[in-house]
Amino acid sequence: MEANTRSTGQLPAAFLTPGSSSFMDFLSSHAPGLLPGNRQLPPVAGAMEAPHGTTIVAASFPGGVVLAGDRRATMGNVIAQRDIEKVFPADEYSAVGIAGTAGLAVEMVKLFQLELEHYEKVEGTRLSLEGKANRLSTMIRGNLGLAMQGLAVLPLFAGWDEDREKGRIFSYDVTGGRSEEHGFAAVGSGSLFARGSLKKLFRDDLTEGQATTLVVQALYDAADDDSATGGPDLARRIFPIVTVITDEGFRRLTEAQCSEIVRAIHDRRLEEPDGPRAALL
Repeated sequence: MEANTRSTGQLPAAFLTPGSSSFMDFLSSHAPGLLPGNRQLPPVAGAMEAPHGTTIVAASFPGGVVLAGDRRATMGNVIAQRDIEKVFPADEYSAVGIAGTAGLAVEMVKLFQLELEHYEKVEGTRLSLEGKANRLSTMIRGNLGLAMQGLAVLPLFAGWDEDREKGRIFSYDVTGGRSEEHGFAAVGSGSLFARGSLKKLFRDDLTEGQATTLVVQALYDAADDDSATGGPDLARRIFPIVTVITDEGFRRLTEAQCSEIVRAIHDRRLEEPDGPRAALL
């Protein structure tokens, strides 16, 4: 889609024609080449090496939901970046964490943010949390061609449901299949270990402070067994990104708040390296 270069200053007709409230539909009609899934990759001999984001975890509590991610990106057996950001606000009441091909994942998040903003401007109201989860599912499905070539994107979506008045978590597979997770969830290379940690420590009556500690404990355990997951780096002051979504909206914990949680866990693990233990019965 080319810009109108005439001196009248008018926008192209595509911008003035009434249409769907979906920005994805608008791009599909007027500039399909801008959608990530429509790009043609050059032939590549062997596996394609690209930075990958790793572990994202989430846990709900009676007043909302917590979404957190480690800071490491890997490329094969090399640490590509130590302080990558993998958790982003989708809008005022939801957030998305990314695992998989980092470049495509960040681009998908930006497109998803724009999709929700476009809907709100056109319709004059926010999309429901269920609707947001469905829109993200459609975007992932559109990336299936690239996923089959090894460039998969697997987000974890969480937010405050204003209709049900509770926090909810949604996970996805590479085909766009959507599943609602109850209580907690994890995606990425360290998800197996993080999920085990969450399973043993999660309770339905967690406070917000306990929920934020829980997700950091899970990331600690994931980093303990998965080389692609980065643990808290006290020397470089690189801490996990921890976000909280409640009926008051999205909030990201400050570096000072994260540092306090991480240092408390670190000090305790000097005495108990394997972390807190759940009761047998």
